[in-house]
Amino acid sequence: MEQYILTIDQSTSGTKGLLVNGQGQIAAKHWQPHRQIYPQPGWVEHDPEEIYASVLAVAEQLIRDNCVDPASILGVSITNQRETVVLWDKSTGKPVYNAVVWQCTRGGQICAALKDSGCEGEVRRRTGLVIDPYFSASKIQWILEHSEGAADRLDQLLFGTIDSWLIWKLTNGAVHATDYSNASRTMLYNIRELKWDPYLFDLFKIPVNLAPEVRSSNAKFGSTDLAGILPRPIPICGVIGDSQAALFGQGCVESGMAKVTYGTGSSIVLNIGKQCQLPPDGIVTSLAWGIDGVVDYIFEGNVHCSGKTIEWIVNTLGLIDDAESSDTLARSVEDNGGVYLVPAFVGLGAPYWNSDVQAAVFGLTFNTTKAHIVRAGLESIAYQIYDVLACMQQDSSLQYVKADGGASRNSFLMQFQADILQLPVATLPYRELSALGASYMGGLGLGVWTLAELSSLQADPRIYHPRMSLEERDRMLGGWKEAVGRLIARK
Repeated sequence: MEQYILTIDQSTSGTKGLLVNGQGQIAAKHWQPHRQIYPQPGWVEHDPEEIYASVLAVAEQLIRDNCVDPASILGVSITNQRETVVLWDKSTGKPVYNAVVWQCTRGGQICAALKDSGCEGEVRRRTGLVIDPYFSASKIQWILEHSEGAADRLDQLLFGTIDSWLIWKLTNGAVHATDYSNASRTMLYNIRELKWDPYLFDLFKIPVNLAPEVRSSNAKFGSTDLAGILPRPIPICGVIGDSQAALFGQGCVESGMAKVTYGTGSSIVLNIGKQCQLPPDGIVTSLAWGIDGVVDYIFEGNVHCSGKTIEWIVNTLGLIDDAESSDTLARSVEDNGGVYLVPAFVGLGAPYWNSDVQAAVFGLTFNTTKAHIVRAGLESIAYQIYDVLACMQQDSSLQYVKADGGASRNSFLMQFQADILQLPVATLPYRELSALGASYMGGLGLGVWTLAELSSLQADPRIYHPRMSLEERDRMLGGWKEAVGRLIARK
């Protein structure tokens, strides 16, 4: 009988479920969207109960539609949108507020005050992160200060990133835990000492007793019957944040290997090995994962809007019918016509970390067409990736970059990315690298594969080689840098 790992990929836009077989291949998948809640400009929320319901619905449909014998499912693995945070009452199991999403900028004033206090260097030394509302800590402080009655029942509250929320729900409140990768993105975890840091909790006025236990990514996180969908409980094993999961799924398990995940935003990650290093300016250091208690470290830079930019072009501007059309339309013009889109819809992420600016388009003329706008949108993704990798390469000489995520199937973007980086870009024939990485981590913990065997599960990549001249690349980058400079100067 074929056996499977059921993997939940709980992302910003929805929940995907996969059945991954013993050969590391995707046997079946199903996806369900969830609502995006925008209470005011710059604020983004999700409904935690809706997310949990979507997890159960996706799992049930996967099993039912594919006539899978529940006895063939060895375990459940989880990968998740990372800095998004939930607070809930452990006695009722109810969230005290909507999940505050990683994109949300409401913690900006909290972060600005801390920067003014002069503690940024100490926070960076302990966490590897810059003080920014992108990370979880200011979101948690905001919820505690603004959720009615929260301050009066602190002994009843728990917090967690989406993985912790799902683990707690799936185990009926028996396990409140997270893994190293997710903990390192909260700005509350000391990545040198591998523990929750009382100094950081005091800084953000958060009681440390609200925090989950931190476990290795390949550990077991309790058992679940998926709220009765399964006839017996099975282990939850393999829990890892989505960007680190994609790095693991890409096989970037050695120092000096890098990948880019093109999702709603983009995560650029470089494996730096088992020694913690302070990153170059504009980049952060995080934990890649923990395997049997041994951690690896990464440099990471996060771009807030990549796929979200194309979604805006499709759904708000209505310039194209779907994201796939962007490839053809971008190729219909010789160049971008001097148009540069800086997609700072929720501020700029790495390496600028400026949450105060707003998106803008530069270089419009009467000759500008919708093709130029679409092309500029795609190009803006590649420019942002370049900015991050250029910072990382101060300390590392890359030979190539691996790419995954939905936009990695856009051949115009991937070729332009290779041209701008002047490096080969390798893409795999499937999109679900985060989910596969979590499956591999779960299989590692369950004894399905050894770490050495995981490399044999990799498919052959498609490789995009640079074709643009260095002079042309530098000219286009110059236009991008001028546009970003003008935007920042306007605030």
